[in-house]
Amino acid sequence: MSETSYMEQELRSQPDTWQEAARIGAATGPLPKPGQRVAVVGCGTSWFMAQSYAALREGAGMGVTDPFAASEAFLGSGRGYDAVVAITRSGTTTEVLRVLDAVKGRIPSVTIIGDPETPAVALSDETVTLPFADEKSVVQTRFATTALTLLRAHLGADVSTAVREAREALSAPVEQEWVDAEQFSFLGTGWTFGLANEAALKMREASQSWTESYPAMEYRHGPIAIAAPGRVTWLFGTAPQGLEADVVRTGARFVCHARDPLADLVLVQRVALERARARGLDPDSPRSLTRSVMLEAPAAP
Repeated sequence: MSETSYMEQELRSQPDTWQEAARIGAATGPLPKPGQRVAVVGCGTSWFMAQSYAALREGAGMGVTDPFAASEAFLGSGRGYDAVVAITRSGTTTEVLRVLDAVKGRIPSVTIIGDPETPAVALSDETVTLPFADEKSVVQTRFATTALTLLRAHLGADVSTAVREAREALSAPVEQEWVDAEQFSFLGTGWTFGLANEAALKMREASQSWTESYPAMEYRHGPIAIAAPGRVTWLFGTAPQGLEADVVRTGARFVCHARDPLADLVLVQRVALERARARGLDPDSPRSLTRSVMLEAPAAP
């Protein structure tokens, strides 16, 4: 593995790509308007960003917003969706293309995409292109967080604190205890549950780590049984009352930072990278994974 991987270069560029995404998101564009019923779809990392966006949009009172894994999207007329938002870095993922094709002419679609020279563009009614956030590494970092920053800005959020704290996260210490830990459980509430799912996926992809993710309040309903010395429970956002004490009693390390949760995900990305290095793994080419999952040849535009 090279001294500086694509993953490292790309994760370190996030404060800059977030700033550009915030500018685009704050402008008038094709993303859903307040009051519309929205389905948002993606695969893998993009699905987890869809989960976070859905929670943020509904929480802001902007309208019903349902996140779906693209392979499991229920978009029949009875659900009354006014728009479909698709998130895809590559623009070639089979399941996302199938959704876009299925709703074309029936439900207006807008795709947030990293590579604009791909089949998803022709299948979408509108696109928001983020080529400055596209990536060479198989393991996604900046495209996903940049897409979510775009959506946060579109919902009216001031993301300047997130950008600043992401820069701080790039220089925060990566503790040796995190690099050596046997197991991680990532927790979140509301929009940060999607981040917890993504953090667990990053660890699995980059470093073949044993990771799990749960809603924070659900953790005590069984999953806390896995907590033990040498293991880490990492929470995004504010901890529910009593949770830290419950985890500490198991002997596991409890981690919860005050920074913006998306900025804290940047630190987890760095932990995943360091765990990969410690195990002699290449995070740019993880085992059994490709940059895009194509179950069939992409349809011609």
